[in-house]
Amino acid sequence: MLFTAGDLARMRFVVAPMWEVGPSLRLLRSGLPHAVHGPWVEQVRPRLGALGPALGLLAELVPPTGYVPDFLNPAPTGAAPTLAEELAAIRATPAGQARRDLDRLAADQGALGPRLQALYADPAAGLARLAEAIEAYWELALAPYWARIRAVLDADVLYRARQAAEHGAARVLNELHAGLRWTDGALRLGHRARPLNRRTAGPGLLLIPSAFTGPGLYTLLAPSAPPQLAYPARGIGDLWTTPSAPVGTALAAVLGRSRALLLTELAAPASTTELAQRTGLSPSAVSQYLTALRDARLVSAHRAGRWVLYARTATAEALLNPPG
Repeated sequence: MLFTAGDLARMRFVVAPMWEVGPSLRLLRSGLPHAVHGPWVEQVRPRLGALGPALGLLAELVPPTGYVPDFLNPAPTGAAPTLAEELAAIRATPAGQARRDLDRLAADQGALGPRLQALYADPAAGLARLAEAIEAYWELALAPYWARIRAVLDADVLYRARQAAEHGAARVLNELHAGLRWTDGALRLGHRARPLNRRTAGPGLLLIPSAFTGPGLYTLLAPSAPPQLAYPARGIGDLWTTPSAPVGTALAAVLGRSRALLLTELAAPASTTELAQRTGLSPSAVSQYLTALRDARLVSAHRAGRWVLYARTATAEALLNPPG
């Protein structure tokens, strides 16, 4: 894939929620254990049934292997688009593009399932339903864990930015992944049997760290948009093994021991009932304390079917696990 100096000048890093949606769903539906994401899989997989029809639509869109429609990963316009911004871009996908991507999916998989046939027949209505399905999946599977995932992705970007400042863009590209090499003005992707046609995409290059893409690289070229290259972020191996900090005397003095205890117990998202069982507090007390922590923006709540999962926010993570 040939690049110009202008492309390198436009190279940038992006943290994109949608690049976590498809790969994470594929992992959950595989039914297989996972060496890195095992704790997350064990907690989330039993809840997938709560998605109902939304899971069926996403399952057709993200098959176990092979091509995933390009419109699922619209080119981000900023460095850190929100899920809402990406869903708006998905809903705005032109009907012609949606049908071309679905034609390619049908060729890859042999046929379209009934839900995707409906999307093909009426892209505007189908994409609206798809956005709702993605949002439901996000709330169940990723939103409660996003503060922790986002911290790993941001740390990767900061590391690569420092590399670029100290050693240049070529060093960054050559150390991004074992299957990626920058030589003689060309970016060589070892995992591809055929070269990518650089002329089919817009200028620049988007480098996207991901928690769930696995050990390989994912590439996306779309007309007029910069090429997207998703790669496994540094530090994923420690994503779910961060130890809970003990209840600190200073933190307990500020928040109260029960509230501080609940924060430490939320190393993984949990429901009110689970927290009551683990801490010995009554469910009503846990609910009251969680409301106070949520008002202070130390805890967020996410509905997952019949459950409401509580999770620490980035602010709470920083309080419990201060840097260095």
